[in-house]
Amino acid sequence: MSEINTIRTSLRQILWQDEFAVLEDLIKRYAPDDALRRKIEHDAISLVSTLRHDSTPALMEIFMAEYGLSTQEGVALMCLAEALLRVPDAHTIDDLIEDKIAPSEWGKHLGQSASALVNASTWGLLLTGKVLADEPRKSVSGYLHQAVKRLGEPVIRAAVTRAMKELGQQFVLGETIESAWKRGSKMMDKGYTYSFDMLGEAARTQEDADAYFEAYKAALTAIAKRASANDVAENPGISIKLSALHPRYESLQYRRVLSELSPKVLELCQLAASANIGLNIDAEEADRLDLSLDVIEQVLSDHSLASWEGFGVVVQAYGKRASATVDWLYQLASDLDRKLMIRLVKGAYWDTEIKLAQVEGLSAFPLFTQKASTDAAYICIAKQLLSKSDRLYSQFATHNAHTVCSVIQLADVLNTKHYEFQRLHGMGETLHNVVMSSHKTRCRIYAPVGSHKDLLAYLVRRLLENGANSSFVSQIVNQDISAAAIAADPFKLIEHGHTPVTPPAALFGERKNAQGWNLFDPIQRHVLLSMRDQFAETNWQVASICSVDVASAETHTVVNPADLNDTLGSAALIDDSSIANVIEHTQTWRADAAQRASSLRAAADLYEQHTGEIVAILQREAGKTIRDAIAEIREAVDFLRYYADQSLSLERDARGIMVCISPWNFPLAIFTGQIAAALAAGNGVIAKPAESTNIIAVRAVQWLHEAGVPADCLQLVLGTGQALGHSLCSHPAVAGVCFTGSTPTAQRINQTMAAHLAPSAPLIAETGGLNAMIVDSTALPEQVVRDVMISAFQSAGQRCSALRMLYIQEDVYEQTLEMLIGAMKCWYVGDPWDLSTDAGPLINAAAHQKIEAYITTCRDRGQLRFQSEPVSSSGYTLPATLIEVSGIEALSEEIFG
Repeated sequence: MSEINTIRTSLRQILWQDEFAVLEDLIKRYAPDDALRRKIEHDAISLVSTLRHDSTPALMEIFMAEYGLSTQEGVALMCLAEALLRVPDAHTIDDLIEDKIAPSEWGKHLGQSASALVNASTWGLLLTGKVLADEPRKSVSGYLHQAVKRLGEPVIRAAVTRAMKELGQQFVLGETIESAWKRGSKMMDKGYTYSFDMLGEAARTQEDADAYFEAYKAALTAIAKRASANDVAENPGISIKLSALHPRYESLQYRRVLSELSPKVLELCQLAASANIGLNIDAEEADRLDLSLDVIEQVLSDHSLASWEGFGVVVQAYGKRASATVDWLYQLASDLDRKLMIRLVKGAYWDTEIKLAQVEGLSAFPLFTQKASTDAAYICIAKQLLSKSDRLYSQFATHNAHTVCSVIQLADVLNTKHYEFQRLHGMGETLHNVVMSSHKTRCRIYAPVGSHKDLLAYLVRRLLENGANSSFVSQIVNQDISAAAIAADPFKLIEHGHTPVTPPAALFGERKNAQGWNLFDPIQRHVLLSMRDQFAETNWQVASICSVDVASAETHTVVNPADLNDTLGSAALIDDSSIANVIEHTQTWRADAAQRASSLRAAADLYEQHTGEIVAILQREAGKTIRDAIAEIREAVDFLRYYADQSLSLERDARGIMVCISPWNFPLAIFTGQIAAALAAGNGVIAKPAESTNIIAVRAVQWLHEAGVPADCLQLVLGTGQALGHSLCSHPAVAGVCFTGSTPTAQRINQTMAAHLAPSAPLIAETGGLNAMIVDSTALPEQVVRDVMISAFQSAGQRCSALRMLYIQEDVYEQTLEMLIGAMKCWYVGDPWDLSTDAGPLINAAAHQKIEAYITTCRDRGQLRFQSEPVSSSGYTLPATLIEVSGIEALSEEIFG
């Protein structure tokens, strides 16, 4: 197995390589020669011309060309399709239609489409838009418009609802396998076969996962009755999503996924094998690829699948690791003496992958950023697959004429017929009818099955893939684009070295984006954990950092709130007797703006260089999960670089000495942000961190000093707020206070400043609150639950922005709560040092006691709706808790956690 492990290592390394280097290597190995490429291009131009002159495009091809996502109207229709079928009440439907249709310019589409049906739809939308566009005015005319609007709503509502259902039917073959089979029989008579996909996306709860599993089993049983061919490639098949079979299908839940998911996938595969039908494991987002391969290897290794040739895997050609994935799958098949089906697709999540890489500050995109690169990669991988036909049966999913011609020519050169084409139900029918007739190729239709209410995520992806103005589906019906342009050789179109989207590091222009870490990548994860683990038992002894001598009043032992047996070290605290002397020996930063900016940027670099130590401190001292720790470092780095840039444009002189009092819930990010803002303007700073998180504050100040911030311009005092707060905020030399914390404390600071400081001294206060989310019936429950879990329970709810109150429309109340409770059952509270932990502890014993007492009171009142399993921990952990109250008026205070 050494060779397969070598390939796997190479596959992981490719993730961080330059996309053009990866593509260049792929082209060297597998690109057709110049003569074959010229023939392919000639054939493709001819095929496009044939499609345009001798056939009629399908309705959806015309529709998407007319209402693409590059138009305001296309977006409006997408919004309707996304939400309309979930809305239970007429009033909300009317408001939604008015909101999404009224502002759009439907009139400009009149007469633009050759399809009478599409033009008829445009007339309907135009008339509807005219009825709804006029705002009622305080006049006879206004009241008439209002009356017309009201009287027209039932008709409008019925028409638009029907239109959305028709739109869904273009993409869904049937609500059940039986109805789908009946509807698809005409296409089967023409020589097509099917791969059925049960509608639905990632499971949010175990109940969801169980339901998907049963749906897959039922579908397999139904398909098996209709599988009569000896060759598995001639039988209908099924496609499954691993993320639909486990509520936490992610790398950080690795152990649970392999132990709980793999047996279910194996059972489905055994059912498919017994019926001699194909089962394709659908592609997921890039961060799940490595995990998917582990599941695939574990399942495929089972001896019960030895003689089955229908195990299928989907590979996305836009991924830089696609070719290496094919190599790995081929080697796995060879080692296990298996034969596999490989469905090659262009890719389904391009926009999401791009944005995630940018937001997360990754060092490289996981995929090709140019469409031409993906098209070229697809052709290269097609050749790679066809050359491995002894083990791999190739399934080429495409609606692109040039890609189709490439596959046909490459197969001829390699003298193999061991492949098939695939297309989506509702898309590419004309293209593949022509190709099947001319070249006697096989074609399988990928056909979603399920209710229209589950259509959303699938429909969004299909429209994103095929509704863009650069897609073949859109261009083929656009007579303004020549056949030669549509069928152009993608290898000629690649702009080497040019990334058409902003790289993650350059997301903010000249200001460098903070470095991110991909925890789903085993290589980066190993590097980060190795850096962190060096500090697993480190003991820090910290004290105030001042340019004058200060006397310690007491020594505070620092204990890990998640593990009370873990002592991090100690912090020497001072009382208020030294504060006046510290303030009087603090200087403003008189360096010019360029020097200040340089020092702040240097501090940002030092933060990133010490990521391992920072993560360890944040986890052990503040109870942060590793995701939260990384996010906090990145926010702190962003603050330093942002304020460095701002310092260059400041015209005012420094105010003087600023006191910065920061909280424990963001002990590095907020601490750094306050200090960096004040220093950027040339102020002197006295920083007082929360007493629970002194260690990270000391290390941060040490790095700021190392970066060039003068010691007498930035001083750090450690002590309790009760001991130091009044003295820090009442000294007449203080020019302003920056504070983040509770509202009562902010009020006390404000009163102290008003009594002792100059009227011009500002108080910049960020305090807590009661944040609410309002959920109506148009919201997708899966998205609601995902966001509620993150907002309410991440950081153990210990953030000012945490969700406190959830309002849910009555029509979807129980349904949403049921899903939320299911998600809470899968939420893991515990030691944040463990990567699988979703939320760590509360910060200290006082916080734990207060919140536990609050929960007990609510339980006694009968308000406790759900609480997850008790947490086994030696720290201040509490289970995720859901409390039902009458409304926000029932919350008399902020329960911080």
